[in-house]
Amino acid sequence: MSNPVSDEAEVIRLRPAPARPAAPDTEPPAPREPLWRDLVGEVLRRERQAQERTLKDVADAARISLPYLSEIERGRKEASSEVLAAAAHALGLGLGDLLSLTHGELARRTAAAQRRGRPAAPHRPHRGLCLAA
Repeated sequence: MSNPVSDEAEVIRLRPAPARPAAPDTEPPAPREPLWRDLVGEVLRRERQAQERTLKDVADAARISLPYLSEIERGRKEASSEVLAAAAHALGLGLGDLLSLTHGELARRTAAAQRRGRPAAPHRPHRGLCLAA
């Protein structure tokens, strides 16, 4: 006895289907706030480049691997406070300096988004811990 085999293959999506364009009467999604790791990475890279230093030089001084520092600068890794402090110290900064510069970048971007007419992210009161630099 033979089993009839279909010529059609079953498609199993590995990635979600692309989002459909929003209907004209709906509001566009709120702009995404930048991630802290992206901002920290940008500040570290900007400071390193301002000192005309290589990734290898700073990674060696901080005693962290060059690929890991690269991933931090690109915002791909969420570094621990110890690693951030080591990278900051290798650049002649304190951890507080790095956090302050990163906070300044976040404030600048938030203000720029508001100037472009985009609403700021809704304020939600915090419950519990608060990060302060």
